[in-house]
Amino acid sequence: MPRFAQLVMGPAGSGKSTYCSTMVQHCAAINRAVQVVNLDPAAEYFDYPLMADIRELIEVDDVMEDDSLRFGPNGGLVFCMEYFANNFDWLEDCLGHVEDDYILFDCPGQIELYTHLPVMKQLVEQLQQWEFRVCGVFLVDSQFMVESFKFISGVLAALSAMISLEIPQINIMTKMDLLSKKAKKEIEKYLDPDMYSMIEDSANILKSKMFKKLTKAICGLIDDYSVVRFLPYDRSDEESINIVLQHIDFAIQYGEDLEFKEPKENEEDKPATLDEYFQDRVDE
Repeated sequence: MPRFAQLVMGPAGSGKSTYCSTMVQHCAAINRAVQVVNLDPAAEYFDYPLMADIRELIEVDDVMEDDSLRFGPNGGLVFCMEYFANNFDWLEDCLGHVEDDYILFDCPGQIELYTHLPVMKQLVEQLQQWEFRVCGVFLVDSQFMVESFKFISGVLAALSAMISLEIPQINIMTKMDLLSKKAKKEIEKYLDPDMYSMIEDSANILKSKMFKKLTKAICGLIDDYSVVRFLPYDRSDEESINIVLQHIDFAIQYGEDLEFKEPKENEEDKPATLDEYFQDRVDE
């Protein structure tokens, strides 16, 4: 049987670890097993158990403190990820060989990892060799997407990851629960956008004719091919979480070969006999 993976990506501060935490809690509530692997060597805190943690292999602080390397934060992180790519056997040992695994990979936020560096592409190919069906989950903070030119930048970042990794990708606007009512109404037009109207919105901001033509060409490409769409993600709304999960499951065909699992029951709530069960139903 295949195994399943979400590659949770997005800029720093977009809510990747919060997404993983919420998804773990949601899956536990519906009696579904999900594991998390941390791939951010600069991460500091998690409020959920980790199946594997790259910091056990290498940490950014150790790289930065090495006098022979002399890396800053970004250079140190890239070094860590390249070191990780040369030690995929460590990840294989951590993951084991359990069938039907469903794993969230919490990835670093440096955009260069998804544009011109080969590390994440190598990871995807390695996971596919281990019989994982991989879906990219690209997160963008909705608070920074309420203006058209910022939205276009977010679309390009998501598109860059799609082109680089060549896997199914679900794009998500996070932190919808933090928006005001006015902002929520404003952002609705960006969930299923008319890119040509974006050009008109940006016309007063872009003063250069050259950049206006470039923006028009980009918007036309995105609109004509419908390559990027976003789902809203409100961590306080179970229905919102479930819709996102259903889209991801559909993309990687999760659940096709699963056997039905009985939901968990608390011992104190569980009827002792069938007679008690049916009596409870009658009383209701």
